[in-house]
Amino acid sequence: MGKNKGSRITITLECECKNNKTMKRKNGIARYTTCKNKRNTPNRLEIKKFCTYCNMHEVFKEIK
Repeated sequence: MGKNKGSRITITLECECKNNKTMKRKNGIARYTTCKNKRNTPNRLEIKKFCTYCNMHEVFKEIK
């Protein structure tokens, strides 16, 4: 028998700097992909990561 997929799902994280008008490098949306366990973290994930578009660390939020 095959294994069960489990409770881990792949999510996309998007930067919140898209609303800022003071972009340092270029216009666009920075995104990361990662996976999470939906049983342990049922809420939307927020991680502080480096945004290549605004050239600083920003909060990345999980999108649908």
